[in-house]
Amino acid sequence: MDCRRCGTPLRKPGDYCLVCDTANCDAVVAACDRDHATLTFLDDEEVIGQTDIATVPEEGGETGVVELRNFAGRIADEIRRKRPEDVFVAGDHDVIRAVRADLHYEVYRVPRENPVESVVERRGDRSLDVVDKPAREKIGGRHSTLIGDRDGQRAIRTVADHPNVKKVIPGPIDAGGSGSRTGVRAKVTRADDNGNLRLLVRDGSSVQENRVVTTAMNRDTGERVRADLNDALAEEELRD
Repeated sequence: MDCRRCGTPLRKPGDYCLVCDTANCDAVVAACDRDHATLTFLDDEEVIGQTDIATVPEEGGETGVVELRNFAGRIADEIRRKRPEDVFVAGDHDVIRAVRADLHYEVYRVPRENPVESVVERRGDRSLDVVDKPAREKIGGRHSTLIGDRDGQRAIRTVADHPNVKKVIPGPIDAGGSGSRTGVRAKVTRADDNGNLRLLVRDGSSVQENRVVTTAMNRDTGERVRADLNDALAEEELRD
């Protein structure tokens, strides 16, 4: 592949051109398993290249930590050489966490099933604007207490991390339930007519209902965002 601006041959499809300072890829989709990652490079909605990266997982101890870090570093290096506007990830949450730690990009999670198609569809649907803010800046409201300690915070951040979520507004905690299950569980409920959602987080008999404001314009597009969010919660092993 040659640079689209100056015609210089690129070492790999989608590489950033250092000759004329031009990006030839505006999005990377990384589908990550624990032993393998497939990176797909997009220019607008067109797939312009793909790279596979493999590793042999090491179990436990310092060896396992180093192997995972090196695997994530190779994925991050491949993303950096493209200098994309957007980075989307799907798959194994340990690999995703390690890749995020190695990148200075905001990383958006997409469903594990058909991640490239999901991104292409999202980028083609101009009615769903992307909110370019870190998850922490999207969380706010009158109620600052979050149910479920670290797991509850992880559920809120997982939802806030979605590119079509504008804001997550925590609600009051209702401790009057009769549930007997232990551990934090979460799910996103059906969209309203404006495309906005509710995130229910349960911790034993307590429940917190959080308002999720999205860029969806109607119930149908809101339902698409809801499906993405519930997939993300399932990947984090928090889905109710």
